Amino acid sequence: MTLTELRYIVAVARERHFGRAAETCFVSQPTLSVAIKKLEQELGLTLFERGAGDITVTAVGELVVAQAQHVIEEASKIQEISSQQSDQLSGPLRIGAIYTIGPYLFPEMIPRITSKAPDLRMAIEENYTSVLTARLKQGDLDVVIISLPYEESGIMTMPLYSEPFVLLLPSSHPLNQPKHDIKRKEIASESVLLLGKGHCFRDQVLEYCPECHQTADTADPIRNIEGGSLETIRYMVASGLGITVLPCTAAGADRFSQRLVSIRRFAGEPPNRTVALAWRKSFPRPDVIALLKASILSSLPSCVAGV
Repeated sequence: MTLTELRYIVAVARERHFGRAAETCFVSQPTLSVAIKKLEQELGLTLFERGAGDITVTAVGELVVAQAQHVIEEASKIQEISSQQSDQLSGPLRIGAIYTIGPYLFPEMIPRITSKAPDLRMAIEENYTSVLTARLKQGDLDVVIISLPYEESGIMTMPLYSEPFVLLLPSSHPLNQPKHDIKRKEIASESVLLLGKGHCFRDQVLEYCPECHQTADTADPIRNIEGGSLETIRYMVASGLGITVLPCTAAGADRFSQRLVSIRRFAGEPPNRTVALAWRKSFPRPDVIALLKASILSSLPSCVAGV
């Protein structure tokens, strides 16, 4: 068996589809299928049950795929060790971030990194925490930027900064009063626009304000609108469809005319989140982690505080 064949079976197990797996491996589907069939014959095992448009990993296949992933990760350490002995700040670096962090951090962070490490070739990705975690453990990503709490076996974390939440509302909204900080009970009766399920930021908002999630039988249909991104929700607020809660880095006071939206603070101790770096314990490039930390902290607006 070869590392290439092991990568093929890991890709099929992940994609549950031979065609998509072949695309992620940059080979034709026949090439991938033949290689996997050859490996199954060599092992004397059936790794995948093949149905019409449906691929299922067999019980023994799950064990083989898990071990294959481990072998691939261990093999990649050889290249990482070699890189460590030369220049840790050169070569590829694959960075992931959750959707509510990436768009507001990457544009400032990346130029700072490239100015200090011009030989670092970065690839960036935005996704849900669960997907980033899987890709980090599989070795498809080197470092991810996520929101705490975050505990995963084999993963190191480093808290970076604490970020308060703010309220975004139409400028004509009654709550938009000078020197008036918003209390939680004041937004509970409003049409609060939320991200869809799967976003950890949605869960954090609802932890602060459980009343902000309205049931489907409410008389006001607007209260049931959920957005796929913070930018979608921002435009919905600008259109007068409701109000929303945003991390302060995403508030974007300069993105809209003040006649459309306003940013208000919460009264008392505001809801907040702690943002952190996460990487595999086996990742052998501490200089990269140090560079990322410094670049991120120097990219932040004044509304956040390092931890």
